[in-house]
Amino acid sequence: MPLTKSSRGLGLVLRTFTRGHHSVGIVGAPFWKGQPRAGVEEGPDLIRAAGLVEKLKGQGCKVKDYGNVAFEEVANDDPIGNVKRPLAVGRANEQLANAVSRVKRDGHTSVMLGGDHSLAIGSIHGHASCRGELSVVWVDAHADINTPLTSPTGNIHGQPMSYLIHELHSKIPAIPSFSWVKPCVWAKDLVYIGLRDVDPGEHYILKKLNIKMFSMTEVDRLGIAKVMEQTCDHLFSKGKKPIHLSYDIDALDPSISPATGTPVKGGLTYREGIYITELICQTGLLSAVDMVEVNPKRGRSDAEIDSTVSSAVDLVLGCFGRLREGSHPADYAIPKP
Repeated sequence: MPLTKSSRGLGLVLRTFTRGHHSVGIVGAPFWKGQPRAGVEEGPDLIRAAGLVEKLKGQGCKVKDYGNVAFEEVANDDPIGNVKRPLAVGRANEQLANAVSRVKRDGHTSVMLGGDHSLAIGSIHGHASCRGELSVVWVDAHADINTPLTSPTGNIHGQPMSYLIHELHSKIPAIPSFSWVKPCVWAKDLVYIGLRDVDPGEHYILKKLNIKMFSMTEVDRLGIAKVMEQTCDHLFSKGKKPIHLSYDIDALDPSISPATGTPVKGGLTYREGIYITELICQTGLLSAVDMVEVNPKRGRSDAEIDSTVSSAVDLVLGCFGRLREGSHPADYAIPKP
């Protein structure tokens, strides 16, 4: 049963020892043009090569790998206003939205392997087109909620949530390659965890829309268990909607995941990062996952790349019942008294 305020303690125990029964559909999105640093397009295949599919199956999941989306090459992709590469990013996200919709129609929990975080536009849009209203948990060092008008860089990987939130629809200028995007998330259904590098325009938006957020200051003050308790309370108070977990690997501290485009010191520990996925799994409402911004070209050594990739794999495994206690109790016969 999903967690409730009255049954959370018992629910956590029960869910902790529930394995299997997850049907996972993986979509690779090897795309980098939402930001300036090539290399992030190698993320999906690196995460697969680290054994993601086999490890998911090993913990009882059914897995279908839909392969990588074959993104179209785009020429003459001039900026529109302050927005860089709008044609490539708009078309790629439309293709991804269709791919995620297919995964959801087939009855799986979608796992999108990025690629840069601009891809959340297509992943969340495709999810919502099949499941209706969603809750979104955005785990990231950055809020990625600049509008095209507030963005200091014009890179769309710093803007995806603004295209998706109903309350910001009037603030998004007409961009032809994004005409297919319809707002699909309400501000009250969005929670941020791990913020520590937020632009001034984003600060204003977050406060104006009263969006629930936990910066690293709150994580330090409250502890990750309390952060997740409050996250669940906030989301469940608005009704139990399917959860879309969008996880940027730069949410983790660079000592753990250095091979990423925009690392920021003072991030989540490995244990805190994994705990977030475990608690989202235990709600029973997880319906889609994004794992983005693994960039091997930003690693200074094989060890830095391996640490980043293995962390990404472990985070995904945590979303689907991976246990840290060791052997699962069901692996042993318990004699009857």
